[in-house]
Amino acid sequence: MSTFADRIIAFNQQLEFTGTLPDGIRIMNPFKESELAPVVSEQFYRKYYNDHHPRHLILGINPGRFGSGMTGVSFTDPKRMVNQCHIPYPGPMAHEPSSEYVYEMINAFGGISKFYEQFYIHSVCPLGFTIATNNGKEVNYNYYDMPQLQKAVYPFIIENIQKQIELGFKTDVCFCFGTGKNEAFLRKLNEEKKFFKQIVALEHPRYIMQYKSKTKKDYIAKYIREFNKVLL
Repeated sequence: MSTFADRIIAFNQQLEFTGTLPDGIRIMNPFKESELAPVVSEQFYRKYYNDHHPRHLILGINPGRFGSGMTGVSFTDPKRMVNQCHIPYPGPMAHEPSSEYVYEMINAFGGISKFYEQFYIHSVCPLGFTIATNNGKEVNYNYYDMPQLQKAVYPFIIENIQKQIELGFKTDVCFCFGTGKNEAFLRKLNEEKKFFKQIVALEHPRYIMQYKSKTKKDYIAKYIREFNKVLL
């Protein structure tokens, strides 16, 4: 019988967007574009998900350039992959504030092994997007930042949330990172598709690090409180 690791790795390998994106938007698929992400993420999942233990889903927005865009693991930048997960990343180091927050929270929860035994983090849209600024710099872009983009990826989002649920995750509660547009979109989608019995939204790690860093410990305590409720 396949393990969670086997199923997650297979899910990531099949990710491919075949629709048409609005002009100027580029899709970011680390499992097709990067030599490192498939190898590093497989090592990660074999280390922490090589079992049959059911878990709860946590869904962020979509992958970012300096986190899973590089490592293939949500909210895990190269720095955390090496220093926290002790998995080699033979490429350039990068720092993602969201990843810093998530791993601080995970350590407060009781450690990486304990956390990943209970939870799995991915995204509402499992592939990321970038857009070029006026000076030609490529920056992250969210699936909900443009109505045309959200419409273009809507069927892709539905298909892949369903596929993730079918990997064997619990559906009583789904956690959502983001209490603004991501939460609103996921709640509306869930009303239509009945994926989960309940959605619990938590402030997005990036928002906390950017605007609420002085009270970061309060948000970590809130996260842990909400996570522990489903484990009782």
